[in-house]
This record gives sequence, C-alpha cells and structure tokens, in this order.
Amino acid sequence: MPIRQFQAQRMHAPRDFQSIQPTPICVEIGAGKGKHALLFTAQHPEFQLIAVERTREKFVAMQKQHQIEGQQNLSPVHADAIPWVVHALHPAQVQHFFILYPNPEPHNPAQRWLNMPFFEFLLSRLQPGGQITLASNIPEYIEEAQQQLIDVWKLPFVKEKIAATSARTHFEIKYLERGELCQQLIITKPADYVTRFDDFQPLQGQNPVKEQAE
Repeated sequence: MPIRQFQAQRMHAPRDFQSIQPTPICVEIGAGKGKHALLFTAQHPEFQLIAVERTREKFVAMQKQHQIEGQQNLSPVHADAIPWVVHALHPAQVQHFFILYPNPEPHNPAQRWLNMPFFEFLLSRLQPGGQITLASNIPEYIEEAQQQLIDVWKLPFVKEKIAATSARTHFEIKYLERGELCQQLIITKPADYVTRFDDFQPLQGQNPVKEQAE
C-alpha cells in the first residue's frame, strides 16, 4: 500500500525555534548525548553539523560536553526532529543525515523512519548526491528499511556490517560489546530524484495551516 503524503504545512514550530541560514549542513537526528556529533565535528572541521535531540536530559549532556570541547562547527538543537526539519531546513540543503540506532518502534511500525510519510520530506531536504546513514542493531529493522528503499522510495543504497571496533554512539558501543550484529544502510539521493516537496520552503516559525472541520 502506498505511503500517504506528508502534511508539512500543518507542523507547529518547536518551542524557542530559531531559523538557520540556507548554507550546506549535515544533520544528526536523535543525537542522544552527542558522542557521534562531537566525534564527527572534531574529525571533519570542514562540515557544519546540527545535532537534534528531543530528550532534555540527553540534550543537556550533549550541550555540556560541547561546551568543554568547543567545536565551532557543531550546533546542538533541543527539538522534536520532524517539526524542526520542516521549519528549519531548505530544499536540497543537507549533505548528510545521520540516523543512528533510532527507536525501532516495535509496537508501531508505521513510526519507523522509512515507513513514515515524513521520509519523503526528509529526502527533499537532501542535496543531489547527498546521503543518509541509518544504523541499527536489529536485523529485521534493517531488512524492512532495505525493502522500503527498493519498493517505495526507489533509492540506491549500500548495506554494511559495522566493525566491532566502531564506537560512534553509546548504544553502538553497548551493542557491539554484547556481540550483536550492527548494520547500516548508506542511502544516496540520485541527481534526478524528485519529491513532492522540492519547492517547499521552510515555514520559519510561521503558524501552520489550521485543519478544517470535516
């Protein structure tokens, strides 16, 4: 069954929302305590990374560590990723999205990233040739996402086994120490890829369109 269209115009802006400039950036969704974000920005000073985390406790931990390390190319953001992306990001602005060990939503498969209508909007924010890294320790999650890429999103990807020595996130360290299989999909957006949101400009904190009564 086809995935319904995402209603971007109905998204409320996150609390204390601040707009960003339409310059090329990388974005990590669900950055947790910021281990990957801090590593990535330290190792790649040529990239600007915005690390989005919804849980306040984890965001504060990331913020504190960022203040200690001081990477100028990292911007932690405390927000729900979906409305933040709609209000903040411009079409074809993002060089790389990182979604590392997201909640597998065992009781609500429709909320998995590649099963959501929002994924089409996310693709519209990605540059041609840009990539999405999706990592998980759950083989069924990766298999389902792989099938969605083939059947629904029609996107090229590479599946990789994550090395036992990798230590990008606290979850990754824990899973690998347990001997679990960790895998990732590296998804690439072709130059000629089209979405229904390619011309949709960020709402920049505007009030969303009110839903009409039925």
